[in-house]
Amino acid sequence: MGTSEAVLHVLSGAVPQFLSSDMCSSNSDLVFYSKCHIKSVKKKGSRRLPSLKCSSMSGCQIGSYRCKRLGGGLHGNTAIDRLTLLRCKCQQAESVSGVDTGEGNGAWFVDNAKKLNLNGSMNSEDILEFKTVEQLKRENEVSMLNGKVGTGTNTIFTGGVDSVEDEAWELLRASMVYYCGSPVGTIAANDPTSSNVLNYDQVFIRDFIPSGIAFLLKGEYDIVRNFILHTLQLQSWEKTMDCHSPGQGLMPASFKVRTVPLDGDDSATEEVLDPDFGEAAIGRVAPVDSGLWWIILLRAYGKCSDDLSVQERVDVQTGIKMILRLCLADGFDMFPTLLVTDGSCMIDRRMGIHGHPLEIQALFYSALLCAREMLTPGDGSADLIRALNNRLVALSFHIREYYWIDMRKLNEIYRYKTEEYSYDAVNKFNIYPDQISPWLVEWMPNKGGYLIGNLQPAHMDFRFFSLGNLWAVVSGLATIDQSHAILDLIEAKWADLVAEMPFKICYPALEGQEWQIITGCDPKNT
Repeated sequence: MGTSEAVLHVLSGAVPQFLSSDMCSSNSDLVFYSKCHIKSVKKKGSRRLPSLKCSSMSGCQIGSYRCKRLGGGLHGNTAIDRLTLLRCKCQQAESVSGVDTGEGNGAWFVDNAKKLNLNGSMNSEDILEFKTVEQLKRENEVSMLNGKVGTGTNTIFTGGVDSVEDEAWELLRASMVYYCGSPVGTIAANDPTSSNVLNYDQVFIRDFIPSGIAFLLKGEYDIVRNFILHTLQLQSWEKTMDCHSPGQGLMPASFKVRTVPLDGDDSATEEVLDPDFGEAAIGRVAPVDSGLWWIILLRAYGKCSDDLSVQERVDVQTGIKMILRLCLADGFDMFPTLLVTDGSCMIDRRMGIHGHPLEIQALFYSALLCAREMLTPGDGSADLIRALNNRLVALSFHIREYYWIDMRKLNEIYRYKTEEYSYDAVNKFNIYPDQISPWLVEWMPNKGGYLIGNLQPAHMDFRFFSLGNLWAVVSGLATIDQSHAILDLIEAKWADLVAEMPFKICYPALEGQEWQIITGCDPKNT
């Protein structure tokens, strides 16, 4: 199976369930890096945050790492200036698998990449070399004179695509963040023209997902593995009653590598991974999607690299279970969908998608499928797997039945009766037909449909949210017919949804007073 097919395959969840692994080998792998230990850093006027630190003296446990090094100073790629985070000068942490890091993972993933024939080749000398621009111009002129315009045009086009891809990879690698000399992620944004960095120089879990998949397709597995394991150590493990502390199992929205003076030694510094669960974020909203994205990327890593040792580790299995228990916990909500606050997904801005937004439900469904494939039997997993399977059935039916809109469903809503009280009511959410926006009737094509953005009592958000719909197709949440209908609608409304790129986050855009009320006049949502 090709790597791109493997990624699509894993995201759809269409993979056989793995048998239980040898827990003895997992126990020996419980220590992430043998040169790490945990230490909590007390912040001024704040709760005790678990910070990841690396030390050259002690072993690693759940919590944080500290890396000891003498002196300080930036080194590495100077192109990203202060956004380049300090690499520590301590010895490289030993590989979890026991392989010496001198060759270890590097040789391992190259060998496996060659075995998988990733991207055709792993060696730079095997990549096709393109001719210079001057040669292409001369050949194009000659080919035009000879009536061979097509050949010259195709050559220039191919060279352009290659140069764009190369530039993209250079920018992506320039955004890599290092911790203890190893890459652990990529920064959220790097705008050299802007001096207002805010928190965009941090590694966001949701923002790293497309970067991580790109690295997997390229056969560069180490950065994804490091990201998965480091963010796991930042997960909230303590169950607290403090409303300002994260709930048990919550994954951070982002983390930052900080260089701080070493305790008791002003001449030495150490690197600290400082997580943000939303207490410092704009709007102070905790992330709902971070844990879901983490599970999906973990499954993609295992499928692409054939390295199942990571997902079979005891601490990783525990992390998966804690995320699932947090998402499957009983509450006041009676729907199978996840109830979330506004700004807790996609972007940290208010967009009127609180309640049961489609994007979170699609990610939730995909994460449940991936978790079911990775959970090992035993250790109390039976009840969790049973609850997981029950939720998958209820969630898929709920989304496919009540979130779907097309011309037929639109006509059905127009005929809804309201104030129905019975178990067999047709209008279960008491939707009033008057709320159907005029734009929807004119915009809906005869062929095609989509999943609406949100569904709550007496309210249907008819906006088209691209990530939720596309992820429903990828994960299999939408049926085969619904998936075809979504793509038919995108094709029919290409000018509105894509136009000159990029793909719109949602359609239509809010305007005027409606924009002011729903977004709180947030200019980022203009």
